[in-house]
Amino acid sequence: MPLSDEEARMLQQLEQSLAAEDPEFASTLRGSKLLARNRRIAALAGLGFIMGVVLLFAGAVAALTWLGILGFLTMLGSAYAFATAWRRGIGAGDEASTPRGSGSRGIGAKGPSTKPGSSFVDRMEERWQRRQDGDDR
Repeated sequence: MPLSDEEARMLQQLEQSLAAEDPEFASTLRGSKLLARNRRIAALAGLGFIMGVVLLFAGAVAALTWLGILGFLTMLGSAYAFATAWRRGIGAGDEASTPRGSGSRGIGAKGPSTKPGSSFVDRMEERWQRRQDGDDR
């Protein structure tokens, strides 16, 4: 049952007052909504990919080239939607829930962890700087 205009207005006021009083908590709530949306998009993209595979094989079996091409394009679009949803929140959502430095970094990991998006050159410069500072880990 949808909210009445008065109820929607009151809910909007409550959300604004919450954001004003505790912006960090409001940001956390918004983030969980985005994470749920991205998970839903990723699930639908997975189903679309499977449907694309079915169309591709159906086109190959029935010797209908247009159906195979449609299946391939469906797979391609679904893979793009999945990758976009993953980049926007699913992959980063799990990392955001754990505090920095509390997770394991694997066997043989040394020194402070670098940013996952940093380039090879940046990591090498950081290692060089640590060596120059006398931290030869």
